[in-house]
Amino acid sequence: MNKIVLILTIVIALLSLAAGIAKVMQVPQEIEFLTGQGLSLNMIIIFGVVQILGGILLLVLKTKLIGAIVSLIAFAASAILVFISGNTIFGLVSMIPVAILIFIVYKSLGNKKAAN
Repeated sequence: MNKIVLILTIVIALLSLAAGIAKVMQVPQEIEFLTGQGLSLNMIIIFGVVQILGGILLLVLKTKLIGAIVSLIAFAASAILVFISGNTIFGLVSMIPVAILIFIVYKSLGNKKAAN
């Protein structure tokens, strides 16, 4: 089970990093979508930095739980924006990282309790 959690953590961390980098680098599709949802360019860049930070924190054992929570919030916000845009199918797909992150948070909290 620990190997599954490790693989999922790495995949989600890389996804978080990629999503954040796309926002910070101002990829046209990201900017178009997010400005269409009412976010300013500064908000988009901050959102990207938060996603990058979450991805980095996920990869460090001591900060994995914090990284998972930060990434969870960022992916949930993204999924909500997708649902608001009316794209239900992609919104449901966007919930997959959210579900995985909930699992990672749950397992991380369980590991902290077992260590105490």
